[in-house]
Amino acid sequence: MEDLIKSKIREIPDWPKKGVRFKDITPLIEDKDILKKIIDELALPYLDRKIDKVVGIDARGFILAAPLAYRIGAGLAIVRKKGKLPFRTISKEYALEYGSNTIEMHEDSIYQGEKVLIIDDVLATGGTMEATVELINQLKGEIVGIDFLIELISLNGRGKLKGYNIRSLAKY
Repeated sequence: MEDLIKSKIREIPDWPKKGVRFKDITPLIEDKDILKKIIDELALPYLDRKIDKVVGIDARGFILAAPLAYRIGAGLAIVRKKGKLPFRTISKEYALEYGSNTIEMHEDSIYQGEKVLIIDDVLATGGTMEATVELINQLKGEIVGIDFLIELISLNGRGKLKGYNIRSLAKY
């Protein structure tokens, strides 16, 4: 699976800023057969786990989260950038490899004790995911897994997520 993913990822040098080698997943998700294989692979460990919610992170995490939630029979909750959700929210500011941001989710997205799987496209420094974990913990959800399509090992994002079951399909 890793070789297949890497064969379709397009690297964009110096984007969004100099020194960053952006991993563009659009060629990967445009291939219907590969997209299906990825969703099936992501779903495999969770098919019998009775996950209540899959949480997708703005914006590329949404691409994976919706079909994954459907595949495992779970609901979908979303984490968005500040100011994009219409109802009452909880928020968390975080740092990322090229700046900072604030994310939010509706305060009623996750109920106490719900089993939650979080999905995003890339694990880089871990700031976005660490903030997402804090929001879900604040809502008293039970995080059963954190999955990524791609992990950038040199940035050590895993270090911010100790104690959680983390999986990535491809590592750079």
